[in-house]
Amino acid sequence: MATLEIKDLHVSVETEDGPKEILKGVDLTIKGGQTHAIMGPNGSGKSTLAYSIAGHPKYTVTQGSVTLDGVDVLAMSVDERARAGLFLAMQYPVEVPGVSVSNFLRTAKTAISGEAPKLRHWVKDVNAAMDRVSMDKAFATRNVNEGFSGGEKKRHEIVQLELLDPKVAVLDETDSGLDIDALKIVSEGVNRFKENGDKGVLLITHYTRILRYITPDFVHVFVDGRMVEEGGPELADQLEAEGYDKYVKAAI
Repeated sequence: MATLEIKDLHVSVETEDGPKEILKGVDLTIKGGQTHAIMGPNGSGKSTLAYSIAGHPKYTVTQGSVTLDGVDVLAMSVDERARAGLFLAMQYPVEVPGVSVSNFLRTAKTAISGEAPKLRHWVKDVNAAMDRVSMDKAFATRNVNEGFSGGEKKRHEIVQLELLDPKVAVLDETDSGLDIDALKIVSEGVNRFKENGDKGVLLITHYTRILRYITPDFVHVFVDGRMVEEGGPELADQLEAEGYDKYVKAAI
């Protein structure tokens, strides 16, 4: 059973006025089979947490630790974190001109598995994954995310999630820009991933609408770089009704 453990994490980013602390002591443990939803206002540091776990060079960890199954994640390069079993679905997936989706997926799978998948079986796996998210197979020959709509980019990330099969998936506002149909399809993909073994999910979102399809085990309220409240799915309903105002005022 995979366990991602974050202890007293402090993260800064360089600005024109010098380093600015974004995360101010985050503690979080995600075990296999669990879904944790992090909710909070804009600018609270939710995405910083996601990118810091993944190893984005923009962010500097100044204190604390992140471990996956007891192994120091912060000592790993970005690709080593992916091979260890971490997956990041970005809020704004980037375009990669000149690299086809099929080549990208097979290269990623080869890097993680240590050997190239057999081509005949791999094509079937890719086609099946695309079918499950109602994605036209012609997208496999297109450049990664180039000219894709917001929904198509997010469906492609679910295809990646299913094929790469990580231990822990960090989903940074994966519901952003999705219409109702795409939201359901993406949510079903996340649920399939979680059901396929002891997988951990960290779901970052502003809104409760995706939580109608993905039921979290824990909901955390994130304000000013800290976890300020924790509860079950009922906490998301409370936030929908009342907003973040009382937590923001308490932080101030």
